[in-house]
Amino acid sequence: MFLYLLAIIPLCLLVKFVSKTSILHILKKWLRLLEDKFYVYQFYKVPQFNHNMQENQLYRKISTYLNSLPCVEDSDFTNLFSGSKSNEINLVLNADQKIVDNFLGARISWINEKDEKTGVRSFVLKIRRNDKRQILRTYLQHIHSKFDEIEQRRKEVRLFVNVNDESNGNGNGNRRWISVPFTHPATFDTVVMEQDLKNKVKADLETFLKSKQHYNRIGRIWKRNYLLHGPSGTGKSTFIAAMANFLSYDVYNIDLSKVSDDSDLKLLLLQSTNKSLIVIEDLDSYLCNNSTALSFSAILNFMDGIFSCCGDERVMIFTMNSKDQIDPAVLRPGRIDHHIHFPLCDFNAFKSLANSHLGLKDHKLFPQVEENFQTGSVLSPAEISEIMISNRSSPSRALKLVISTHQSNSKLVPSRTSDKIEMIHNNIEADLAPKHPLWLSKSRSVRPVEESSESDKYPQGLIKSKSVRPMVESGAFGKESVNDLRKFYGLIRIKSSRKKSLDFDTSEK
Repeated sequence: MFLYLLAIIPLCLLVKFVSKTSILHILKKWLRLLEDKFYVYQFYKVPQFNHNMQENQLYRKISTYLNSLPCVEDSDFTNLFSGSKSNEINLVLNADQKIVDNFLGARISWINEKDEKTGVRSFVLKIRRNDKRQILRTYLQHIHSKFDEIEQRRKEVRLFVNVNDESNGNGNGNRRWISVPFTHPATFDTVVMEQDLKNKVKADLETFLKSKQHYNRIGRIWKRNYLLHGPSGTGKSTFIAAMANFLSYDVYNIDLSKVSDDSDLKLLLLQSTNKSLIVIEDLDSYLCNNSTALSFSAILNFMDGIFSCCGDERVMIFTMNSKDQIDPAVLRPGRIDHHIHFPLCDFNAFKSLANSHLGLKDHKLFPQVEENFQTGSVLSPAEISEIMISNRSSPSRALKLVISTHQSNSKLVPSRTSDKIEMIHNNIEADLAPKHPLWLSKSRSVRPVEESSESDKYPQGLIKSKSVRPMVESGAFGKESVNDLRKFYGLIRIKSSRKKSLDFDTSEK
């Protein structure tokens, strides 16, 4: 008897709950019917085809919009169709199905009906007459904008590259772009970068997408320019791919070595489409090579977007290994909106790579890896990523190889900085060279280099070189390299002093 009661009580509660739910559903239905009796409604019909049997584009946009609403999933009956992509499934309204949408507090009903005689489908919009005057136009504009967003996400992203006139097999000299499907899998989730910086870039892009009216109001071209700078292998190209996938924009990669002259560069920009990423990689190498094909003003005008007036919603991306030697006119605000630095791999980036490549959130070798990174970053994310991919079957072996590679490369840091030291030598010589006759004192002897209160931190006198001090402060050299730099600087001082003394003796004669 007791067991019988235990079985029957939950059943009674379930029946009671179902009854209450059914009663509530019936009451809501009656209330809606009652509302329909008291309110005056207006109906609008949107047929699939016009009288000439041409497709009504508004019908297609409304269909796409309604099928994207969350309420379609909650419907009693909905059709499932495969999409254009292999893993895509689309929900499609059934005939005579009713959908209720809420917009700015107004309740809007749609019915998907089919004409029995002609077989033509139509959407019937039902809206209160008072609401129609307030929101109908705004609601239809909302459908248009949502349709554009959905189509942008669905479209196949393509990669365009510029070619020489001779490369066009069809002899059409005006065709300067060839394209292939862009299938790079990178996303913002897979990019190795500080999360705060990643969120800032995503927020900046999302704000840009919604800012058309703002750009029009202030009289500026609707575009955004980014500069990605850092050593090779730090993820600049991967980040561009992630931006393209995030925006669903086509990518136009311009190879400046294939641009014949200023007019050719203008033509390339004019032949690109709106909603696209315009990419120029290694701009610093091109500018430093002093190429005569393009004028400096043409590159500046290109960055300003003065020839992109025929298109909208463009994002321009420029990459550099270093921006230290670049003319400030290239980097000024307005020409570059956002500077993003891509450094060598530090310990936090290493942990992200270990998690994504090896599935490791922690390991007994992590403290040893962290200790190695504290001496300075000498490996790029690409180098560490390649080690992990090659040894993904043995995470311990991968970590040991990262440690040994980091240690061996750390020993090569002084030789790696030889180019920087040579550059510093030239800068120091320029700093110590006499730029004015008053550099010599009245006693006609060379003024000594002033003592610095920071002589313990920098080589004596080196602090006066504006081109050197930031490199020392930023940790561009390790401790051993700084000691070598002090010795090297001492030799330069001796050499410079002897040279100036010789010049002085010659002038005396």
